Amino acid sequence: MSFTVVRPRSFRVQRSELAVPATSERFFERAARGPADFVFLDLEDAVAPSRKPEAREIAVRALNELDWGGKTLAVRINGLDTEWAHRDIIEIVTRCPRLDLVMVPKVGTAFDVQFVEALIAGLEREAGRSTKLGIEILIETTLGLANVEAIAASSNRLEAMIFGIGDYSIDLRTCGEIIGASDPRYAVLTDPDDHGSRQSHWNDQWHFALARIANACRAFGLRAIDGPYANFGDPVGFRASAERAAALGFEGKWAIHPSQLEIANEVFSPTHKELRWAREILARIQSASAGGDGAFGQDGVLIDLAVQKRAQAILDRQAAIDAMPAAPSGAGKVRDVA
Repeated sequence: MSFTVVRPRSFRVQRSELAVPATSERFFERAARGPADFVFLDLEDAVAPSRKPEAREIAVRALNELDWGGKTLAVRINGLDTEWAHRDIIEIVTRCPRLDLVMVPKVGTAFDVQFVEALIAGLEREAGRSTKLGIEILIETTLGLANVEAIAASSNRLEAMIFGIGDYSIDLRTCGEIIGASDPRYAVLTDPDDHGSRQSHWNDQWHFALARIANACRAFGLRAIDGPYANFGDPVGFRASAERAAALGFEGKWAIHPSQLEIANEVFSPTHKELRWAREILARIQSASAGGDGAFGQDGVLIDLAVQKRAQAILDRQAAIDAMPAAPSGAGKVRDVA
């Protein structure tokens, strides 16, 4: 056993995570047949208080009666500080054998996760569930981000951590008009040039939160999932947001509209170029190793065992995508990027 390497607690392909309001039954069939890797039915923000109990019953029926294929399914419960949360957990855990994970919003401390874990464990035993439920959480408060490492280490049942940018920006008191978008105020000016002109360079005000969440997830074997981009009429902006998250180590992104799913699946999948490079590198390393060399230069770049790990990770990622059960048409294809 190594104390310096933490293996993933569980493995799922989670490139795209589609949010579906539990009261919007007309969207269920489309969500089940669409290209999302992961679907969650929302009992929280998307449901008016007067309809909370009704939404819970609708979610239970949908999970039990609809054919969801091989998709990963979750329900976002109401916050633990509300009167609905405990009943949400009790009903969906005991009545929905198809459920894969419970999504917990606004997690602020490790105890929040441990409380949900203890409740789920008892309900599983009572209901005689044959499969262990996972937990995924939203980091969407300043308290949650301040405790993110302790939260990540809080439970072996915890699988994924999502950056809830909307509520986080409100809690931070820096909310803009569009959730997930950049803020032109967060910029720096260059010094004047010879003509007195100055240039404005935008910065990413969400970098600190994203990087800290990604690091905590990797440190404790969790999947890091980026949050929503509310302007679903701006596919270019959504792609840029997803690519930024992928560059920081995130494995997937929320989609609030079906039009965002294919983009997320594409961004969080290896490209043809990456796959070609990975295969070529592994072949070269194997040849070099046979000759007794552990490292060599290629086009002025050092190739060693660290590069081998990167190449193998790319191929393993594509193999996992290809092996996904009941993958919708196009969902498992790689990006055609030269």
